[in-house]
Amino acid sequence: MSLVANTAPHLPYLRRFARALTGGQKSGDAYVVSVLEALVEDPDSFNSDNDPRVELFKAFCRYWNSVDINLKEDTVDPVGDPSVRRLEAITPLPRQAFLLMSVEDFSAGETAEILGKSEEEVSRLVDQAGREIAEQVATDVLIIEDEPLIAMDIETLVKTLGHSVTGVARTHSEAIKAVEEHRPGLVLADIQLADGSSGLDAVNEMLQSFSVPVVFITAYPERLLTGERPEPAFLITKPFQPDTVKAVISQALFFERRAS
Repeated sequence: MSLVANTAPHLPYLRRFARALTGGQKSGDAYVVSVLEALVEDPDSFNSDNDPRVELFKAFCRYWNSVDINLKEDTVDPVGDPSVRRLEAITPLPRQAFLLMSVEDFSAGETAEILGKSEEEVSRLVDQAGREIAEQVATDVLIIEDEPLIAMDIETLVKTLGHSVTGVARTHSEAIKAVEEHRPGLVLADIQLADGSSGLDAVNEMLQSFSVPVVFITAYPERLLTGERPEPAFLITKPFQPDTVKAVISQALFFERRAS
């Protein structure tokens, strides 16, 4: 099977992973393009006998970790905002391990192969990421979700992470009203809402007035990962695992605080 045939089905998810690491569509996609170009130049570096998804992510992480700046801990002014220092403390390699297992659903063995580590090392990295993520500051969260049970699950999870839920909106109009009453520090938004309106449209309207990190929730992430239009940097796929929500929220807040 050709390199294109092996990698094409997995590219939307690699792009999601890349954007979670870099914090944006443009920068994440640039890394993915570089990796694909490297594979085209050296196709023997892709083991076609192995799981193509593992091989693709392995190639990406090999390239990512070859860039020195990606392995360095982010530094901030020691007399600056302590909340920023805590967010910057999520170190790069634990971040990769945590995202591979929690967001991309790789097993410990697959993650170890992708990162070139032992399973024991991967376990330590994931534990470290969990400890570092837990040190993040709390924020106010708006949930835009039309399914009551899912909204309740998200609300419970958000609260266990130490955040406050300022509102749960089921429609576009409810979401806009909610932010007029209280501007959140994070938005978790479904795409398709109860009245047929769009969570994406609601978020775009909010972003015209103020800046806020947004995590989108959808049962069909591939519909948003086409490369044909601006895409959300942070996606959670339904049905989701609690660790997935935790990982993606941490990344969204991480890049928001660093940008600020």
